[in-house]
Amino acid sequence: MYHNMSHNPPVRSSDTTSILSLLRAFTIGGILLILTGFIGLSAYDAYYDGKVYPNIVIDGIPFGGKTPQEVEDYWKNQNIPFASSVFEFKFENEIATISGSNLDLGYDATLSATQAYAMGRSGNWLRDITTKFFRGTVHITPYFRWKSDQVRDVITDFAARIDVPVQDALFQFENGRVTAFRASRDGRAVHQQEALARFDEAVKALPHAPVYHIVITIPVYTVNPSATTQKANSFGIKELIGRGYSEFQGSIPGRIHNVALAASRLNGVLIPPGETLSFNDALGDISAATGYQSAYIIKEGRTVLGDGGGVCQVSSTLFRAALNAGLPIAERHAHAYRVHYYEEGGFKPGLDATVFSPSVDLKIKNDTPAHILIQTKTDTKNMTLTFELYGAHDGRSSEISKHVVWGETPPPPPLYQDDPTLAPGVVKQVDWAAWGAKASFAYRVTRGNEVLQDTTFTSNFRPWQAVYLRSPAAQ
Repeated sequence: MYHNMSHNPPVRSSDTTSILSLLRAFTIGGILLILTGFIGLSAYDAYYDGKVYPNIVIDGIPFGGKTPQEVEDYWKNQNIPFASSVFEFKFENEIATISGSNLDLGYDATLSATQAYAMGRSGNWLRDITTKFFRGTVHITPYFRWKSDQVRDVITDFAARIDVPVQDALFQFENGRVTAFRASRDGRAVHQQEALARFDEAVKALPHAPVYHIVITIPVYTVNPSATTQKANSFGIKELIGRGYSEFQGSIPGRIHNVALAASRLNGVLIPPGETLSFNDALGDISAATGYQSAYIIKEGRTVLGDGGGVCQVSSTLFRAALNAGLPIAERHAHAYRVHYYEEGGFKPGLDATVFSPSVDLKIKNDTPAHILIQTKTDTKNMTLTFELYGAHDGRSSEISKHVVWGETPPPPPLYQDDPTLAPGVVKQVDWAAWGAKASFAYRVTRGNEVLQDTTFTSNFRPWQAVYLRSPAAQ
């Protein structure tokens, strides 16, 4: 029996040989291609060894083929102008400055060089190939830096000069007198974070718009007290209504002591509405028994030691505060002689008030709607005395005008007086020559169209000689 059977044609040996040859050719070609690529890549890397690859751009500037040192030098050169820049922090009349060189302001040249050279050299073969040949242009943003800690320090130090601590009101009373007083006062503080933000904004704009003197206004905010003067008392005292000032340079220790003592005893005195303050009554007895020391006073045409010398410095300063507050002066007496202390600080003759208990007094009326509180400040280092009157403004304003001095007459020759308490050979001046003169000024107080006070104060000063104290041995 015979069967028909189908058979694949036999493979000829020549076909097998062709296929094997083709495979060998592809293999050899692939190997050659790989070898060629490897050789080319090695040659490429060898050429750029120590150099930045050609597709690396920093801030739009190509740095291909540059060494890291060349990149670093370029950005260091870009930093030169920044070193001379000056930043000025300003608030009102206060200024603080810092220079770009102190801040080390500029691009981080070393970082830019390091980043540029590192591109394509990460150690990851596939990533590096991609970066060098397939990623296209690689853009790097240069890092612009400064010493932010130094900026914070400057702002903090500047704030210490500007900040004003808030002050709550304080009233303490004892036997109808204020024994402790502190007026409320708004505080002031620098907004330091906002100041830093303003600096950052200004410095970041420098690379694109170079300005080498930059003024930065310091932001300041108000801190309100939790207890205001108005809320802390029942006397209607709200604010400062008048201030008086005088100087007493050259005073002997006893006079300085008496000025400070008398001023302290008026500190805290209240003048109720409608009442008149008597300086002598408010001050009380002036004697050694009440703590006063001997100081030079004018008595019977001579300069002699007496208890309470210097008290007239206090009455004259209070007189000036009352004038400034626009208060009625019910009684005032000028000195018989011009005293140089009352003309220190630029004051003209006549702005003084002498007292001598019980006959010569200074009296001031409170015609305001609130109590008036007297506060005194004696600075024995700078030899100044200040009176502050606190109360409630009622719309009045005061004016001193037509202040004139005339009829001046020269002083007599100097007077020398013996003082056995001085060391041998010592001569000490205790009074200064003063010309005699007449002085006057107009004092006018108004409230809107209403005239509250319209008067003229006059003084008639006799000429006065310089007075020197000397030890008997100095004759």
